[in-house]
Amino acid sequence: MASFIVLLTAVLPLMAKCFLFNGPNWNNLRVTWGMNPFNYNNYATMPRTEQDAILKGFVMKSNCNATRNFVGKRYWKDEDPSVMLLYDVNGYIAGIQIGIAKGLKTGSGDNYPFQQQINAPFVDDGDLYIITAYFTDPATVCTIGRTESDFRTHGTGNVLHIQNGTLPTDVITAPTHEKDLTSTEWTEGKCFPSMGVHYWYNLSADQPCNELFPVFLLYNKGELNAFGWAMQSNIAGSQRLEHPSPSSYSLFMKTVPSCLYRQGIMTTLHIYLTTQYLFNMC
Repeated sequence: MASFIVLLTAVLPLMAKCFLFNGPNWNNLRVTWGMNPFNYNNYATMPRTEQDAILKGFVMKSNCNATRNFVGKRYWKDEDPSVMLLYDVNGYIAGIQIGIAKGLKTGSGDNYPFQQQINAPFVDDGDLYIITAYFTDPATVCTIGRTESDFRTHGTGNVLHIQNGTLPTDVITAPTHEKDLTSTEWTEGKCFPSMGVHYWYNLSADQPCNELFPVFLLYNKGELNAFGWAMQSNIAGSQRLEHPSPSSYSLFMKTVPSCLYRQGIMTTLHIYLTTQYLFNMC
C-alpha cells in the first residue's frame, strides 16, 4: 500500500501533463478501486447509455416507475446487485445503486443494516436493501429524461443526490465544490492518492456505528468527482466490491469512530465520475 502511494504521488502528476481532457466535467463512470490499475476488475467502465448497457450484457431488472421507492430503468449484470445502473426514459445514465442481501451481520454480530438505517438510506426492495444515488434531478428521470444535447453537455450528470428516504425526492445533495462543505454536516477525512479527499457525514470518534452514514464523498482540486459506499459488513460474492481492513481506516478518516474497529472488515465501492481517476491527487 505504501509503495503504491509513493508511485502515484511521484509519477502521475507528470503523466497528467501528457493528457488533454475535454468535454463535460463528469465524463465517465467507473467503479472499484484497486492497487493494480491494469487489473480488469479495477476501475471498470460502466455503460452510460441503455443501448451500451445492453451491448455489454446488462439486463433490465425493473422498468421506470416500477416502484415508488426510486426512479429509473434499472439494469444489472450477472444478477450482481453491487452495481445496478439507472437510466432515464431516453436511455441516458441517471444514477447508480448498490443492493445488499437481507440477513447480513457486522463483524460484532449485529444485524446489518442497523434498524435505525432501514428506510433512510437503506430502502427495502424485495430480498435486498438498496442505496441510490442520482446524477440528475429524480423528478425528470421517468418523465422527460435528458436529451442527447444534455448528455453531451453534462456527461454522466451535473449533480449528486443521495437518496435518504423511501421516496426519490428524499435526498441529500452533495456540494459540487469543496469550499461549500463548511456549512454542512460533512466531515473532512484524509487524502488518498487515486481517490481524493474523503468526506464522511457527521463523523466523530464516539459516534455509534448505527449512525454512520454509508456514503463518502471525494474531492480533487476542490471539485467533487467521485464518491462511494461504505458498509459495515464483509460482503462476499462480487468482484466489484472492496474490503478494507481495520488497519486501513485511519488512511481515509482523520477521526475513526472507535466502534468501527469492533466491526471488523468493511465493504466499500468507489465510484468515479471522470476519466482522470488515476490522477486524483487531492
